[in-house]
Amino acid sequence: MKHSTLFDIISPIMIGPSSSHTAGAVRLGLLARNIYKNTPKKVIFKLYNSYAHTGKGHGTEKGLLSGVLGLGVDDKRIKDIFNSDIASVLEYEFEYEDNFKRHPNAVDMTFIGENNMFISGDSIGAGEIAIRKINEFNVKLTGKYNTIFIVYKDMPGMISQVSSLMQYHNINIASLYCDRNAKGQQASMIVSLDGSIDDEIFKSIEEIPGVYFVSYIEKLGN
Repeated sequence: MKHSTLFDIISPIMIGPSSSHTAGAVRLGLLARNIYKNTPKKVIFKLYNSYAHTGKGHGTEKGLLSGVLGLGVDDKRIKDIFNSDIASVLEYEFEYEDNFKRHPNAVDMTFIGENNMFISGDSIGAGEIAIRKINEFNVKLTGKYNTIFIVYKDMPGMISQVSSLMQYHNINIASLYCDRNAKGQQASMIVSLDGSIDDEIFKSIEEIPGVYFVSYIEKLGN
């Protein structure tokens, strides 16, 4: 007779005993992977507070790594991800810290490769997540919408140009969040959309004078 474990009980909806510590961790890793785009040589995970203290028992580390490797929350490979072939091609390490200023289920992910990127996020409960920081910029990214991430020179008219382009193509903006280093320096824009964009729209954004970087991040599945 086969005995079920905590990792089997909630399958196939998700693998793991906790929606916030396991499914949320997978979704955080997967969304970070979608933001980074490239294949990293190494990822450093820094877990905070509850994630740091109970992560091993709840599968948080397995979830984060699985998401970064592209697995979904219902993938059975999560249970043995550390011994899998797909994990053997990536160097990774885990660090732990208590910090009362951070969310109980917070994680920083540092991607190291052809380009380096810092991504920070929280698992906020019931599998819901929020990316809070990309490099030095504060952001708000949940994975529920197709999203454009833009880095640009802070100057008048940039938000208007992007929003006008969306209006022209009849794409509704669900939310828009901006941050900047300092007046007139680099700024970021997170544009969450009800629809999607094609290559033509993406290239039009790239060609806006003062735009340094554009990334299109497709929404996560259920």
